[in-house]
Formats: sequence, C-alpha cells, structure tokens
Amino acid sequence: MPSYKLTYFPVKGLGEPIRFLFSYAGIPFEDDRFTTEDWPKIKPTPVLEVDGKKVAQSVAICRYLAKQCDLAGKDDWQALEIDSTVDTIHDIRAKLAAYHYEQNAETKAAKLKVAKEVVPDVLARLDAQVKNNGGYFVGGALTWADLTFVAILDYLNFMYNSDLIEKYENLKQLKDKVLNLPAIKSWVEKRPKTDA
Repeated sequence: MPSYKLTYFPVKGLGEPIRFLFSYAGIPFEDDRFTTEDWPKIKPTPVLEVDGKKVAQSVAICRYLAKQCDLAGKDDWQALEIDSTVDTIHDIRAKLAAYHYEQNAETKAAKLKVAKEVVPDVLARLDAQVKNNGGYFVGGALTWADLTFVAILDYLNFMYNSDLIEKYENLKQLKDKVLNLPAIKSWVEKRPKTDA
C-alpha cells in the first residue's frame, strides 16, 4: 500500500474531506498540520504526498482517493453528477469565503448580502437533490460528494457564523448518516478539536 502524507493547516477546512476519505476507506495517513508561523515557508493548498510524490488541490486529491475507495460513481454519468455536486458545494464555500475573509467593512457587507441571496437557493437545490436520490447526492448511495459536504460543513458554518442546514431536513439527515458511519465517527472522535 502506498504511503500517504497530508500537509494542511491545523484546521478542518479543505483538508477535512481528504481526511474523511482516508478514514472511510481505512487508509493509514500522516496528518501533518503546520503552524501559522510555518505558513510563509510552506504556502500550500492541501498537499498530498503519495510515496514521496506531491500533488496539490483538494478537489483533485478527493477525486483520486474516491476512485481508490469506490466512491466515484458507478459510471461516467454518475461521476459527472458527483463532480457537479462537489463544484456546487465549493461554489457555496467561495461565496462564504469571499464574505468571511473580506477586510473592508463596506465590501464585506455587500458580499454578505450576495451570500444571503445566493446560498439559500443553492442549499434548497442540494436538499431536493438528496431527497430525490434516496438520501444521498447521487445514485442513492454514498459518494465522495456526500463526504465532501459533511466534511466541510463545520468550515462553512464557521465562515457564515450560523448553521447553514438548519432549515434543510434532507441535508441534516445526510449529515447524520455520514457522521454515524463507524469509520467517520471514529475519525471525528479522535481528530484535533478546531472550529473550522
């Protein structure tokens, strides 16, 4: 089996979907979390080392691992639906990050207004998608889209300072299903405690 090392900030953030995939599949990995002081020297997006070879970009890493774990769909169409869903989840993240990390108060208020207009509509579509697909995003079965959504939900809630899925029953049920998977439950219980 290859040797895996994930290097990321000491938070859940975009590294958590990768950690969820490793945990779900029972794949041992080194969880290398660097400090804020080390950031200028490192400056990576999530970096995965596979037998010493490095690759960046969290979504690409997740897609790679999902294929290893049989969570990438049963055929090309499902793979496309999963990719589309993951991109939609990251659209939400981008809107919230644009607001959260903005320093200018006036611009921040404008970005919050946009997020409040766009994000609920996207969440409603995702909620309906779960309802129409047997409790999962695609094909009535667990995929890396489900793990991605639940894994970054704490980060999304942190940026928005609110429970994003409070009004979306199907997304809440999906979250509960994922968090109750034995391997995910075990990971969540032992991972370092962080807000985001």
